[in-house]
Amino acid sequence: MSLKSLSPELKKIMGNTAWLFSDRLLQLGLGVVVGVWVARYLGPTDFGLYNYIIAMVSLFTPLAKLGLDNIIVRDIAKDINRKDSTLGTGLMLRIVASVVAAIAVWLTVFALNPESNQTHLLVGIFAIASGFRSFDVIEYWFQSQVQAKYMVWARNAVYITINVLKVWMIQMQAPLIVFVGILSLEQIFTALGLICAYHWQGNRIWRWRVQRQRAKTLLNDSWPLILSGIVIIIYMRIDQVMLERMVGLESVGLYSAAVKISEMWYFVPISIVNSVFPSVVQAKDLGEAVYRGRIQKLFNFMTLVGYGVAIPMTFLAPFCVYLLYGPNFEAAATVLTIHIWAGVFVSLGVARETWLTTEGLMRFSAATTAVGAAVNVVLNWFLIPKYGGSGAAIATVAAQIFASYIAGAFYAETRSIFWSQTQALFLIGWLRRET
Repeated sequence: MSLKSLSPELKKIMGNTAWLFSDRLLQLGLGVVVGVWVARYLGPTDFGLYNYIIAMVSLFTPLAKLGLDNIIVRDIAKDINRKDSTLGTGLMLRIVASVVAAIAVWLTVFALNPESNQTHLLVGIFAIASGFRSFDVIEYWFQSQVQAKYMVWARNAVYITINVLKVWMIQMQAPLIVFVGILSLEQIFTALGLICAYHWQGNRIWRWRVQRQRAKTLLNDSWPLILSGIVIIIYMRIDQVMLERMVGLESVGLYSAAVKISEMWYFVPISIVNSVFPSVVQAKDLGEAVYRGRIQKLFNFMTLVGYGVAIPMTFLAPFCVYLLYGPNFEAAATVLTIHIWAGVFVSLGVARETWLTTEGLMRFSAATTAVGAAVNVVLNWFLIPKYGGSGAAIATVAAQIFASYIAGAFYAETRSIFWSQTQALFLIGWLRRET
């Protein structure tokens, strides 16, 4: 099929996807290079505090975002004539929620670290600046209109500028507070960039309106997503917070360095699943055998991708950590050797989402994520005091195994997919010829 034969709408979608993918690649590449440079400059302890601040603010991000992302996109796509009331109300809700979240995170940090004035100051700076992410509602407008390139231009211009600034500050031997300040500037500049992009398209923010009834409708639709977001962020960030409390900032720095390498490739399974999802949905109409066959092939391939990353990295971890971070981070290699295996089950979990979505079983996904977060917290509590960062890595892998794989065995409707995952994990699927 040639590009000329594609419908205008499909061309628009493909172009939009290309812009989003290029945005991800740029931020991944530049983020890794500059992020490693910042880590080497700060050292394990200051890098640990840097990531602890990000983790603490992130824990309250779902409260600040209110789960409005997809809801605003959906509502504008359904009725573009109400965009001003939808965006205006969404912005006001986000601003109020961000203020509440900033106060909550600062009080939490003050309670956890009552004598650390530096931590109070740095968290306060970043938490306040994060309120500017309320203007992300402009992104939702561009998403609803399949016009990602405008928000990509705005974000990447800021991202490149911020990373140049980080490199400059490294050369100037700036203290940690400057790098936290740069993080905060990124939030502010991104908001300004999105506003400029929005106005560039002939839109005007001063036309936005706040409507009480609209606010009630948005909040009524979003509260389940708020809860889901809280569970997911606990899943992702609680290990760093618990490490700081139980071991110390240096352990957080070493762990964060390992995790950045371990999770670097997670966009790959997501991209693969996004590409094949339509064919899986279509296969359901072609018969159960074809449908199951495609699901099994997806599991097989995703497992192979996971093994393809985890096995080599298990042996190359010391070399990679030393090459990227230097001798001060050598202890992160052990964490990386363990944590990298979480990726195998992340891949399986992402693939399973296609089946759950097609079957209308998203409630199971939410439940397993919540249980996985609970498993992670409990295991961290027991393992971190004894094993430090390695214990946190073990907890992450175990929680991911349970949430993405084992949990399926306990639910009648998902037991068949559990066996499909088992075949993939033990490479049985590759030994059987699909029909």
